[in-house]
Amino acid sequence: MKNKKMDYFLFFAVLLIGVFGMIMIYSASSIWAEYRFHDAFKFVKAQAVFFLVGIILINVISKIDYHLYLKYSNKILAICFLLLVLVLIPGIGTIRNGSRSWFGLGGFGIQPSEFAKIGLIIYTAKYLSKHQREMRDIKKGVLPILMVIGVFFLLIMLEPDFGTAMVIVLTLVCMIFVSGVKISFFVKMGLLGILGIVALIIVAPYRMARIVSFLNPWTDPLGSGFQIIQSLYAIGPGGLLGQGFLNSHQKHFYLPEPQTDFIFSIISEEFGFLGVLIVVSFFFFIFYRTLKISMSTNDAFGKYLSFGLSFGIIIQAVLNLCVVIGLIPVTGVTLPFLSYGGSSLLVSMASIGIILNISKN
Repeated sequence: MKNKKMDYFLFFAVLLIGVFGMIMIYSASSIWAEYRFHDAFKFVKAQAVFFLVGIILINVISKIDYHLYLKYSNKILAICFLLLVLVLIPGIGTIRNGSRSWFGLGGFGIQPSEFAKIGLIIYTAKYLSKHQREMRDIKKGVLPILMVIGVFFLLIMLEPDFGTAMVIVLTLVCMIFVSGVKISFFVKMGLLGILGIVALIIVAPYRMARIVSFLNPWTDPLGSGFQIIQSLYAIGPGGLLGQGFLNSHQKHFYLPEPQTDFIFSIISEEFGFLGVLIVVSFFFFIFYRTLKISMSTNDAFGKYLSFGLSFGIIIQAVLNLCVVIGLIPVTGVTLPFLSYGGSSLLVSMASIGIILNISKN
């Protein structure tokens, strides 16, 4: 029986953090945008377009019965697979920051790996709901879905986009974990994962540079360690209440593209510990509401789907925050709802739209 009211607490929390994100994108990017494009509002105007589309997307998707994704999960996954293959083809995919992971559409860029995240979550939710008993058997239940995940991981790593690949893998592993697979299996997978990360570092020396700069940024302060040093310089002076809105020093050409992966640094600098508390509280509240919906859902597919989408948002947020404060090496993932980036924002808001539909049941 349907409860026609969706979770409005979750809906308005997402709207508020989205609006705060646009305000901070303006603050973080205005100097750079004025210098390069002679338009201080260049980035915030583009983000506003995506934000308005995202609001429409939430309202439309929240009205679509989530069981429809169960019916078309294979087709959705096939489309995601095709897009990931196409983006690797020179002339079709666009290279940005050394990664061929974008489709250029006018002045905008679409990142297919972001949409693959939702496609894989939907497919994995269907698989787990249909094979709940088989999940106790590693060979019959777990390995088939891991093979699917592995294929997509490989495609995304060919771009390469290590950050998005890690978010997807961690999200899907969390979904498999809540399905009841033994912990001993994840311990073994963790060891294999460490070996895999070591192999990825060996084949791509720039990743080793990131590890070294993570351990000691001052070994290459003008190269691989530059971003994290400038990020810490932004966070350090923030204090309790910060330097004040629009008063960041690091956005004056010190911190590269502060409106994207390192927007949290600017928030910390301008609003201090209070800004950190606001951002963390928003994500905590969003995660709490989405988990509450997941736990109260009786339908197995809806439960796994809601869990997966919730994990996808919070894992990406945690990884971004850990990078910005220097706890883990730079991964290149954005901060959901806050960082500049149309694909990331639309996927995050689409995820919330699906969860809101699940909340009606």
